[in-house]
Amino acid sequence: MDILILGGTRFVGRHIVEAFVAAGHRVTVLTRGQTAADLPAGVKHLTGDRDAPGGGLEALAGRRWDACVDVSGYQPRQVRASTAALRARVDHYVFISTVSVYAEQDREVVRESDPLLPACSDEAAAVTSETYGPLKVACEALVQAAFPDASTILRPQIVAGPDDYTRRYPYWPDRAARAGEGEGPVLVPGDGQDFLQVIDARDLARLTVWLTEARRPGVFNVSGPRLTWAEFLRLLGVREVRWASLSELQAVGAAPHEFPVFLPRGSAQSGLMNVDHTAALAAGLTLTDPAVTAEDTRAWSRTAGLAPLLPAARESELLAYLDAAADEHQGFGLP
Repeated sequence: MDILILGGTRFVGRHIVEAFVAAGHRVTVLTRGQTAADLPAGVKHLTGDRDAPGGGLEALAGRRWDACVDVSGYQPRQVRASTAALRARVDHYVFISTVSVYAEQDREVVRESDPLLPACSDEAAAVTSETYGPLKVACEALVQAAFPDASTILRPQIVAGPDDYTRRYPYWPDRAARAGEGEGPVLVPGDGQDFLQVIDARDLARLTVWLTEARRPGVFNVSGPRLTWAEFLRLLGVREVRWASLSELQAVGAAPHEFPVFLPRGSAQSGLMNVDHTAALAAGLTLTDPAVTAEDTRAWSRTAGLAPLLPAARESELLAYLDAAADEHQGFGLP
């Protein structure tokens, strides 16, 4: 098949490109040309910018593909431009969305039939933590309207694995490695019974290929194995953990973003760690062992130069505050 990928030079897009090439397809990527990428031999490169006046997609003129995979559509104006330009140039449109489109993110379990957030209609809205989901809802609707019987919507949760420049998931395999070298204990929110559920980028990529080959329309949640944090830290090989309740962390000034990919059970977004993937499994999704995802991520990040989202000095500071608070609390009980 001839495949057009919008994006394709970083993380998820890169894995999708590699999966299509491995499956024997001819791949063209359309990017803004701002990110250097060592993609597999034979991949064709086109330059275009959906944010440019007039659509910025002149490079698509006179060309045709069997399918398009849109990895980089975040705002309605971008997807409006690409669906208009490709309506007569591709037979199938695959859109990489997100589980953040769901309105009731505390629901246990999150399924494809759950209600969505109101779509963001502001064409100029910036992508923020508040607008990300509503913007993707609007983008999904544009794809489905332009390709009513020939669109596939994939809704991954947090994506993990090698090449994850976001630094979110890699923090934990990297921190576990430092703990193995004597830098411990590892500070972790909760009591070990909260849940972590991520999808390996390579699993998402393989599913994208299979659904595209089958030209299978529909909406699919794409999520991985569900672990408790205690299980996750064990598979990382962490031996010394300093668990801290959210109230303890808040009392010493710790912010939620300092502990990436942690969502406490019972919180407003806890359902995003309980995402049903039954439909995706039936469609061919295969899941990498979480230990392999962690090992491969660490192997990549070892030379990636990622700065930890919770720096060692800050973690030590928080641990000292927690110990001092615990000592003070115990002191109240002395006669």
